[in-house]
Amino acid sequence: MSALRSTSPSIPCLDNGDRLSRAEFHRRYEAMPHLKKAELIEGVVYLGSPVRIEHSRGDKQLTAWLAAFELTTPDVEACSNASVLFDDDNEFQPDICLRRVAGGTSRVEDGYVTGPPELVVEIAASSVSRDLHMKKEVYRRHGVQEYIVWRVLDEALDWFVLRDGEYVEQKPDARGVIESQVFPGLRLAVTELLAGDFAGVLAEQQAAR
Repeated sequence: MSALRSTSPSIPCLDNGDRLSRAEFHRRYEAMPHLKKAELIEGVVYLGSPVRIEHSRGDKQLTAWLAAFELTTPDVEACSNASVLFDDDNEFQPDICLRRVAGGTSRVEDGYVTGPPELVVEIAASSVSRDLHMKKEVYRRHGVQEYIVWRVLDEALDWFVLRDGEYVEQKPDARGVIESQVFPGLRLAVTELLAGDFAGVLAEQQAAR
């Protein structure tokens, strides 16, 4: 990553494995506008890997799914690749999140999401171990109420719901559909999604409204 530069010689660039406070991580990240993705997980810097086509496709599809829900639901906002500020050791950039605009668990400060969105989606290819372990634990600790991990290379999807402070995996119903416990009317046709039938995913969501 030696080719990366900050906008000021007085601000060091981010490197994989740096141990930083969130304030210092954020300062350096803002000074590197050409850097597409970096996260601070439990005080350690992780820079984005090259993006596989499977990840790009999954990101596009689930962003469209949540955007369709946003269009028909007042006071919710779907965010793609927005930085989310948690505590002094954690600043994530989830692939997608869904938040309540008013009266929710997150807020927008200085252009950044601060605090836990109600629902977070990660598209996991090379990042499976982080998404299902370190990041999952931070999301749980900070009260993200629903957490979805689409493991695109495994052709599997995990949907976790926070109950009594712990994540419980939610399984599809007999039709292969999972409905959100936090956002009534948000339904994901998991069977169709994993089969590559995204038209079926959108049809299920449109039927729910």
